[in-house]
Amino acid sequence: MAESAGHAAVDVASAMVTAPIAPLDAIIVAPTLITLLFGAVLLMARKRPETQAPLGIAGLLLLTAATAGILARVVTGGPLTMTMGSWLPPFGITFAVDVLGASFALVSSVVALVVGVFASRGLRRVESRYGFYPFLLLMMAGVCNAFLTGDIFNLYVWFEVMLIASFGLIVLGNSKEQLDGAVRYAVLNLLAAAFFLTATGYLYGALGTLNMAEIAIKLREGVPGMPVNTITALYILGFGMKAAAFPVAFWLPASYHTPSPSAGAVFAGLLTKVGAYALLRTLIMLMPSEEALYDTFLTAIAIGTMLLGSLGAMGHSDFRRILGYLVISGIGVILAGLAIGTAEGLAGGIFYAFHSMIVMSALYLASGLIGQLGGSQDLRKLGGLYGASPLLAGLTLTLVFSVSALPPFSGFWAKILVTEAAMVDGRWWLAGIVLGTGLLNALASGRAFTQIFWRGGPSGTPDGAEKSVPGEIPGEDRAVLFGSLAALTLMSLVIGLWPSPLMRLAEAGAAGLLDPTLYIRAVFGGAS
Repeated sequence: MAESAGHAAVDVASAMVTAPIAPLDAIIVAPTLITLLFGAVLLMARKRPETQAPLGIAGLLLLTAATAGILARVVTGGPLTMTMGSWLPPFGITFAVDVLGASFALVSSVVALVVGVFASRGLRRVESRYGFYPFLLLMMAGVCNAFLTGDIFNLYVWFEVMLIASFGLIVLGNSKEQLDGAVRYAVLNLLAAAFFLTATGYLYGALGTLNMAEIAIKLREGVPGMPVNTITALYILGFGMKAAAFPVAFWLPASYHTPSPSAGAVFAGLLTKVGAYALLRTLIMLMPSEEALYDTFLTAIAIGTMLLGSLGAMGHSDFRRILGYLVISGIGVILAGLAIGTAEGLAGGIFYAFHSMIVMSALYLASGLIGQLGGSQDLRKLGGLYGASPLLAGLTLTLVFSVSALPPFSGFWAKILVTEAAMVDGRWWLAGIVLGTGLLNALASGRAFTQIFWRGGPSGTPDGAEKSVPGEIPGEDRAVLFGSLAALTLMSLVIGLWPSPLMRLAEAGAAGLLDPTLYIRAVFGGAS
């Protein structure tokens, strides 16, 4: 650099990236640009409801293509990184994605795209007019970037973006029930954010960095006097609340039944999985020694979460509340894989997360169609819907089999991996609880299906009595609504029949957590 204004030349080569980034590597920021750009355009077009669905679906389609491109790039070329402002890590804010983050981002985008298509016919006009698609795109900005960031504070920022958008989605409709659910949801999630931020402040004060790769290096080397136990406990508490883990999970079934079925589907499928992903990334990649120290505690949390979810599902008569408890039970299985901590256990937990994102979103969409046909979510007021819609009955039964982890559906293989990992690790009792809670989930979901579809009518209706169905689905909407539900259901079936591609991604994601050498090398490769 030439001298200027009497100052000596400055060599920035040691502090900044001077080589241009490869054009294909710039795809890592595409999800950020797509979601924020389309979210802004949709907000500006809010007075034209007819444009909301086409623009929203176009944005989600581009997002899916971008995350698919990122995954393809990572699978073939290894972890991908980019540091903002050309500053070399750890000074600049880093985007860093490996197979685990890219896989979570792609599955999330696919689920959001299908839900966006469903919402084009499943939303009331007021919900479309006042922000469903802008909030959905903003929420996906938070979700996808949480999976793509390589900076622990930036992870907090994207959590908050996701949280703000979800506040908007949960209150669309302005009913008293929605506002009550939003308050419960907001208070617990803001408290979780406070724990997350406090832990991050402690971490920065002790290490002087927020870059995940450098945190992993420094914690492996050891930092004398650092309150690692306190920081780990705060992260477990904060992320555990966001993931709806025991004993801080009660906010979920008290709030997830209140928004529209479309919003409930993305909540159930995606939001708790971001918390589970953060636990995997933090405890396994950043703080492996602390994960081993908290092994017994994490196992107790996993067992409590599975039991809370399964027993709660058995004890409720509202279908959407039952689904909320099934979401919690699934988080327990993911945490069981985390507690086992082996490559197979982690792969099983990750595989189960992918399965749950698809199946629970589909079940919430099914609940919307059930409510539209039956006029209620109360099992005591439902019955005879098989005659009204055999197709809905068939799709729902397939999802019930999948959430019960029966072969040949997606949940079966995830449970097999976690159960086998527990047995190999000598935790036969944990394997028994995983299988036992699966049986309880099968009983709870089977009971709901039987009462909704096979029973002749509402509770107290004589056998064989004719039951009039109070609602109907307009013919022009049926293809879109049932097609969206069928798409997610088919994904679960395909994964069950051909699990190897997704299983390989889960195994690669687990390997990247246990040995982050390639991740660290990708971040610091140019700064070594």
